[in-house]
Amino acid sequence: MARIDLDLAHSYKPDPRSDEDYALLPLKTTFADGGAYALLGPSGCGKTTTLNIISGLVRPSHGTVRFDGVDVTAKTPQQRNIAQVFQFPVIYDTMTVAENLAFPLKNRGVAPDKIRQRVGRIAEMLELSGQLGQRAAGLAADAKQKISLGRGLVREDVSAVLFDEPLTVIDPHLKWQLRRKLKQIHHELKLTLIYVTHDQVEALTFAEQVVVMTRGKAVQIGSADQLFERPAHTFVGHFIGSPGMNFLTARVRNGSIEVGGHRLGGTDRIGRLPGVGDFTLGVRPEYVTLAAAGDPGALPVEVTQAQDIGTYWLVTARHGASVVRARLPAGTRPPQAGDPAWFGVVGSHTCFYAHEELIA
Repeated sequence: MARIDLDLAHSYKPDPRSDEDYALLPLKTTFADGGAYALLGPSGCGKTTTLNIISGLVRPSHGTVRFDGVDVTAKTPQQRNIAQVFQFPVIYDTMTVAENLAFPLKNRGVAPDKIRQRVGRIAEMLELSGQLGQRAAGLAADAKQKISLGRGLVREDVSAVLFDEPLTVIDPHLKWQLRRKLKQIHHELKLTLIYVTHDQVEALTFAEQVVVMTRGKAVQIGSADQLFERPAHTFVGHFIGSPGMNFLTARVRNGSIEVGGHRLGGTDRIGRLPGVGDFTLGVRPEYVTLAAAGDPGALPVEVTQAQDIGTYWLVTARHGASVVRARLPAGTRPPQAGDPAWFGVVGSHTCFYAHEELIA
C-alpha cells in the first residue's frame, strides 16, 4: 500500500486558456496509506479522470503524482503496482472462478500454496467459495463483477486498489450487501482503496473520506458527518442529502438577517456575515422546524405539498419565489397544501455562504 499525493491539473486540450478547458482544475490532496476514499460527483465532474491519473492510464498535463514521496507521474500502471476494477467485468470466460482469481498472482510467480490460501480467503469474503470450480462464462453479470472485484483485491502487495463505479451491473438488491462487504474487506485487509461513484449512498457507506467533485473541481473532502452537517460549498449541500439543502437569498440589515424582506433576527455568527449585499442561507430539511408566528429565526411560508413518507413527513412550501422543504417526524400533524405556516430556518445547524463557499 502507498500514501498517494496529488498536486496537479489536467486538460485534454493542447493549449488550455480558461477553466472550461480543464477536465480537472488544480487539485492538491493526499490519500493516506490504508485509507478508504470515494470520489463522488455527477457525470463529467472529473472523478474518473482523477482515478485514471492515479492509476497511470492518463498522465496529467500539469503537476505530479507521488507514491510514498516518489514521483511516479511518468510511470505506467504496472510500474506503479496498481490494481483497477472497471465499471464492467473484465474476466476470462474460459477460466474457472478460481483460475480468474489466481491469475494476477500466477503472473507474479506467487507460490501455489500461497495462491490457494489467498484465493480461498478472497472467495470467502465475496461469497464465491461455492463457485470456485465453475467456468466464468456461465455466471450472471453480478457474479462476474464479484470475480473482477476479487481479482483487484487478491494481491497483497499493491500500492492501491482503484474502483471505477464497480456496482453498475450489480442487481439493486445485492448492491447494499456488496457495499457492506467492501467496507468489511477494507477493515480486514487494510488496503488503500479509492472508489469512484455518482451515488452518494455508495460513497457514504463505503468511504472514510469522500472527495466531492463538480465541474472539474474538488469542493470538499470530509467524512459523511462533515459533508452533511457543514457543507463547505453549496454544491455539496445540494448533492448530499435527500432532499438536498434549502438555499435562501439573505442579507444583514440593522443587525438582523432578512430573507425576502422578512426579518429573521440575529445569530451569534452574524459578525462573519456580509454587512452589505446578498449572501446565501442554507439549512437542511432535517433541521427546518415548525414554528409559531413571529418566532426568532422563523419564516412565513405557504405550504404546497405534504407527503407521508412513512418514517417522516416531507413538507414543501414557498416563500415568495423560494422553495423550502422540511422533514418532520412521523408523529407530527403537518400543515397541508394551501395552509400558511412558519418554518424555523435559523439555528445552530444553519450554514451561510458567499460566492458558493461556506463563510459561517
